[in-house]
Amino acid sequence: MRYAVRWLPSILCMTAIFYLSSNTGDDMNGWLSEIQRFLPFMQGFDWGHFAAYFVLALTFAWGITGRKLTWGMKALVVLLCLLYGVTDEYHQSFVPGRSPDPLDLRNDGIGAALAMLFLTIPIVNKTFRQWTGG
Repeated sequence: MRYAVRWLPSILCMTAIFYLSSNTGDDMNGWLSEIQRFLPFMQGFDWGHFAAYFVLALTFAWGITGRKLTWGMKALVVLLCLLYGVTDEYHQSFVPGRSPDPLDLRNDGIGAALAMLFLTIPIVNKTFRQWTGG
């Protein structure tokens, strides 16, 4: 039971990503264009994908802990995030006004990889291990 509960944050995060991907292009452009107007550096990089997959990677790492989070496990987390990103892009191909974009996968991978690098910062790693019992 405890193992299943560890995966609950990942499931919730994937559900949120799926929900956001279900919004039509018009729904997304409304609030996204407003944010980009105030933060013009967001024009060339999809910070939404980056942030979502940064968090998803942390929740995956939380789910697999109990073991030491080695570089191999971190690579597995990034791979899992990219695989979910592929399913997300496929899902978007069925949503009106949305289309799959390989650059979104790039942003997903960058977010996931930086999350794993974030966990290598000594104080972050120590805190993460204390919270997870790993």
